Amino acid sequence: MNGLRVVPTWRHGQERLYVYGGDGRNVAWYDREAGRVNLLTESHREAVLAALRPFIAGHVAVGPPPVPTPAELARLSLHPDDDLAPNRPGEALLIALDRDPAPQRRLRTDPRRRALAAQQLVGESLDALEGAGWRVLHSVPLPGGGCIHHLVIGPGGLFALHVLPAHRQRIRVSEAMVTAGRGDPRPLLRDVRADASRASFALTAEVRAGLVLVEPSVVDVQVAPRGVRLLTNTEVTGLARAGGQLKPADVEALHAMARDRGTWGRV
Repeated sequence: MNGLRVVPTWRHGQERLYVYGGDGRNVAWYDREAGRVNLLTESHREAVLAALRPFIAGHVAVGPPPVPTPAELARLSLHPDDDLAPNRPGEALLIALDRDPAPQRRLRTDPRRRALAAQQLVGESLDALEGAGWRVLHSVPLPGGGCIHHLVIGPGGLFALHVLPAHRQRIRVSEAMVTAGRGDPRPLLRDVRADASRASFALTAEVRAGLVLVEPSVVDVQVAPRGVRLLTNTEVTGLARAGGQLKPADVEALHAMARDRGTWGRV
């Protein structure tokens, strides 16, 4: 089989190398930690090993994946351009900064970098939930140029989280508006609810809205926001204590659906 390409993917400090055919479909992957090459089709064995030869050191086991679930098979069938799982926290901002960097002599820090640092901080905390049966997708693109900063799926349900950098700022929250420091009030809660509603439509499941305030000095809630859960960056890991909403199989099925870019094209 000709035209194979190897695509490395990092997730929580662990590397997997996926092998894709000329049609963009996954035919195998190499798990370095397990020392195993997982073949989806035995007939591709020699071609896959030849493609992976520069990356393999020592003896490795070669064979079919160990009892793959339907969700895993659906994930592996995704074209890499359509798979959102490898997205890093703040992926959309990283791309924007790469395409349009701020002038080097700018007097003030580019606000996109503050937003990126906040999303990365929250994303690191959320990724730690995977050991408790949760799945997280970062920077989920929405039609029109928007994105869900973090989509969290687990035993406690689904959450669409928007991250607001608030380092040492006083945050005032009313029914519809959020004010950070001396800035102007913004209808941020409306936008956060709208993103969660679009996610609910795409996934045909209830998705709850959340606003994560990163490192605020004070949070002044004047009127409890309707339909939005308020969290600080130190509180996001508390989501792991929620349960009773989804079974493990449901979590995996929703995650497989959510990671497909095509799922979000209709919202």
